Amino acid sequence: MTAEDFKGGQVLLIDKPLEWTSFQVVNKLRWHIRKRFDIKKIKVGHAGTLDPLATGLLIICTGKQTKNIETYQGQVKEYTGTITIGATTPSYDLETEIDHTFPVDHITEEQIHLTTKQFEGEIDQKPPIFSAIKKDGKRLYELARQGKTTEIKARKITISTFEITQIDGNNLDFRVVCSKGTYIRSLAHDFGIALNSGAHLTKLRRTKIGEYSVEKAQSIEGFINSLGME
Repeated sequence: MTAEDFKGGQVLLIDKPLEWTSFQVVNKLRWHIRKRFDIKKIKVGHAGTLDPLATGLLIICTGKQTKNIETYQGQVKEYTGTITIGATTPSYDLETEIDHTFPVDHITEEQIHLTTKQFEGEIDQKPPIFSAIKKDGKRLYELARQGKTTEIKARKITISTFEITQIDGNNLDFRVVCSKGTYIRSLAHDFGIALNSGAHLTKLRRTKIGEYSVEKAQSIEGFINSLGME
């Protein structure tokens, strides 16, 4: 590809690695595109944040394609991962330490599968307090890390599929197909409550955004190599 190709607009499918922020991926790709083609300035953006502890499909738009980012953000998304029952964390995932533990002896496999049905369809969901949503000009996670509590309004989301694909002790593997704005961490937390216990997200991978699949995505290193760079 040429400099003009990237300026004209490209849609890049990247498999985000663990512990990278979506912003770091964008910066890395922008830097390499600019260096490879000696471009002073080029727009590069992502179509939907993935948490640092999540992996999987990140759609990166360059040049004129950045105008279409909202279109990609609005697509239906698919995730796989693991929910661990019997304990909660303030962030609803592994970013923070376990703060409470709960009994799980009363939970049966049948109950686990039946409870997923409560979350299918259009539901009200409260985002986690550790999220990038802004309130009074500050990100919620900034307030949460300062120990400040804030009231978060529930949002309407749609979950078309929520299935448990494997049960291994307290670890429940799942697949979710959902609308824009869905927080899988919140789903894990709320699922624990519905089981009269507690739960948190211990693994997350985004596998699809609309018609785009992570199976077609490149690693960051793969993309850099495709530019003819090491």
